[in-house]
Amino acid sequence: MSLEGRIALVTGGGRGIGKAISIALAENGATVAVNFRRDSDAAEETVKMIEAVGGKARPYAASVDDYEEVQQMVQAVEADLGPVGILVNNAGVASRGLSVADTEPAELIRVISTHAMGSHFLSKLVLPNMRKLERGDIVMISSSATKGLGANGAPYNMAKTAQEALAMTLSKEERGHGIRVNIVAPGLVETEMGRRLMRATAGVTDLRELDATMPFGRVCQPEDVANVVTYLVSESNSYVTGQRIYCDGGGPLS
Repeated sequence: MSLEGRIALVTGGGRGIGKAISIALAENGATVAVNFRRDSDAAEETVKMIEAVGGKARPYAASVDDYEEVQQMVQAVEADLGPVGILVNNAGVASRGLSVADTEPAELIRVISTHAMGSHFLSKLVLPNMRKLERGDIVMISSSATKGLGANGAPYNMAKTAQEALAMTLSKEERGHGIRVNIVAPGLVETEMGRRLMRATAGVTDLRELDATMPFGRVCQPEDVANVVTYLVSESNSYVTGQRIYCDGGGPLS
């Protein structure tokens, strides 16, 4: 699935799912702009890992919920590397697991701004030059939380649902420009965010303790998600757009 000659921008690309996506895209030939908000060390480490196997990558700092920062980042990426042909809106934050009645307005704004507003900002900014390319791809990293929209997670549920609505709208708007827009929605993934979630909700400190209760006998890995993203943005995907793919092993075993 060669991505040679294509420029990819992965938000939150230094850690967790974003790191795996950055590495997978680079392994398949893309030059990757690894976005980070604060953890420059993690982004630099991801870049070094990519370069160690002959890939090309550079780190770029920006908080995705800040339009001016995002605008400056996109300008820098395009000046350094060229027009972005693959955008993966992956950066995210978790909500605190409180009821609507107990959720502070600041938390709601922070979570929705990161997932939904940030994805809108990035998409808007890369589209003018992406439209000039032979092909463009935008992938939203959502969540299987959109299946059930469970209690005590309104900010996250609202943010991911809005992000998916953006993807579906974009897929219709940009199809005529050769741009495919899709959603990948993981379940529990073995990342730092996943570990924090399970510590808070189930008292589990080692996610591998959950392997026996998971589909296919293991917790989903970041690479599982990266594999789906890589397919969607590759030439192997010639006719799929406006779709949501759940990467959760088919959901709970019971």
